[in-house]
Amino acid sequence: MKTPVSVEESNMKPIEELGVEMVERKGRGHPDYIADGVAESFSIALSKYYRERFGRILHHNVDKGLVVGGRSHPVFGGGQVEEPIYILVAGRATTSVQEKRNAVSIPFGTISLGAARNFLRKNFRFLDIDHDVIIEYRIKPGSVDLVKIFQAGAETPLSNDTSFGVCFAPLSQTEKLVLETELYLNSPKLKKALPEVGEDVKVMGLRRGKCIELTIATAIISSLTPNADHYLSVKEEIRNRVTDLATKITEYPVEVLVNTGDNPEKGVFYITVTGTSAEHGDDGNTGRGNRVHGLITPCRPMSLEATAGKNPVTHAGKIYNVLAKLTAEKIYEEVKGVREVYVKYLSRIGAPIDEPATTSVQLNLEKGAALSRLKPEIEGVIDEQLCKIGKITDMIINEKVTLF
Repeated sequence: MKTPVSVEESNMKPIEELGVEMVERKGRGHPDYIADGVAESFSIALSKYYRERFGRILHHNVDKGLVVGGRSHPVFGGGQVEEPIYILVAGRATTSVQEKRNAVSIPFGTISLGAARNFLRKNFRFLDIDHDVIIEYRIKPGSVDLVKIFQAGAETPLSNDTSFGVCFAPLSQTEKLVLETELYLNSPKLKKALPEVGEDVKVMGLRRGKCIELTIATAIISSLTPNADHYLSVKEEIRNRVTDLATKITEYPVEVLVNTGDNPEKGVFYITVTGTSAEHGDDGNTGRGNRVHGLITPCRPMSLEATAGKNPVTHAGKIYNVLAKLTAEKIYEEVKGVREVYVKYLSRIGAPIDEPATTSVQLNLEKGAALSRLKPEIEGVIDEQLCKIGKITDMIINEKVTLF
């Protein structure tokens, strides 16, 4: 094994034994999710172009994104966007390549903007891409000698940052409920049954003891909602459907609260023209949203590293978070006697990406399980995952793994 590995029992209580647990998910239409999604769409599009044109993914990091909320006037039965949402992505990318005697320019602006527009079209039913959004980029150009890149191609990529990736398994009942609730509310099935439900869905889970309180903030499409009574009936339907979903996920009693900021007596309702709060002043940043398991989990160890927009070949801040997730899930699924597992990988800039500076595994064991018996099997899983680290690149650019 090329990397130092520490396997030890955790001194943390298992998550289900904590008296209080908090979990959050910012859904598909949340401004922070939009910032992540647009940045990642830039990276994926550039990666595919680089690979198709030059045979390999060239250097880029476009992981600095900003969503500035616009201004809108939603009313029951209609409304309009009066000032567009502004989206900016900044970073660096290879914009020209010296190929033999010729410099080849890369149309990174066209590639990136096209990818961002496709992301927004795919994820929003009521957002007019030409009218409701302005997308810009500030990407500093770079160049690379293609011959030298290919000469280095046989070598394992070198980490271009010193950073760490963190993840755990399994999800707690509260975590799974929060995740599945947002995915359900943004599913084609739900949108067909309740088209009034917009894409901006945020779910906050709070478990006190053995009771869960689920607070859902969901934008309601104004043009599909003719009046306050209709709005309130949609809220009640959301509450009933999520309450039913909860019985399939957790054994705990669940109280579901929807759009608690409403004040019907004062005419305050969470209605939007486009389905996202970004249309009216709510802003977003890359990296402020969900971690690699799709959640924000303050009761667990977390990395603050933004995965979106970083290159999927050499940036350990991206690759190691995915690697930690895959490793934790495999250990939990395959090593008998593990109740909870926490995995951390640390990179060192300039070192081969498959040789972390250290790997840390912390375990909560089932009663009767012995660490000494499990340790060799866990080390085998780590070695196997590091040997397959190159596959993570394809998983990322083919969108086969969750990043946020």
